[in-house]
Amino acid sequence: MPIAVHHEVTGPLGADVVVLSNSLGAELGMWDRQLEALRDYRVVRYDLRGHGRSPMPDGPSTMADLGGDLVALLDRLDIGRASLAGVSLGGMVSLWTAAHHPERVDRLVPGFTSAQLGPPEGWRERAALVRAEGTGAVADAVVGRWFTPAFAAGEPELVRRLRDTIAGTPAEGYASCCHAIETMDLRGDLPGITAPTLVLAGSADPTTPPAHGAAIAEAIRGARLRVLQGAAHLGNVEQPDAYNAALLGHLEGGS
Repeated sequence: MPIAVHHEVTGPLGADVVVLSNSLGAELGMWDRQLEALRDYRVVRYDLRGHGRSPMPDGPSTMADLGGDLVALLDRLDIGRASLAGVSLGGMVSLWTAAHHPERVDRLVPGFTSAQLGPPEGWRERAALVRAEGTGAVADAVVGRWFTPAFAAGEPELVRRLRDTIAGTPAEGYASCCHAIETMDLRGDLPGITAPTLVLAGSADPTTPPAHGAAIAEAIRGARLRVLQGAAHLGNVEQPDAYNAALLGHLEGGS
């Protein structure tokens, strides 16, 4: 059953809708640097199940569960069709939704993500670790992959705050979403995506290097890939100007 995820809606009534989906271990605040750029849009941000202020899942989740939460949110808000942008796990959820509910998706911007992110045992081990020791056990390693060393040195307070967000994520919520990534293989779904798609990748992303984004773009008819120079895994935070320009260009009908 879908979970009624916590969400926030900003922007003018009647404007085109953009839904922003967060990464594993983050919450909707990771999109703060996009709000001003998207001021002319109706922006829906939400916390993935088991993250932020969203309810806890009952056991392991699948990508279909996470996508079902997103579709249920659109239904609750009476949104027939929206553009989707997601980073990392949020990008996976956006891809799944565009493949399985194409009538609900206008334009698509998956970023810093993958159609299959193995090895599966790595995600099983991470889920077991956080269940045993809490998400604080992985917080330093995860935030270390989110940003380049130069960015981390220049914005230590922001990086510390996001590290604390990871550590504050409930262990079961984090582990449940690890299972969704462990069991995910969207490669066969990608050719069925019909929404105009811009795939974003970071040149310095150690988690989902540009080759992952290239594989997604190659599988979706007409999709384009753009690599943001100097961005690691949370490129929307590290390189907001470049990310926002690319996102707006695509939403407005460009490449």
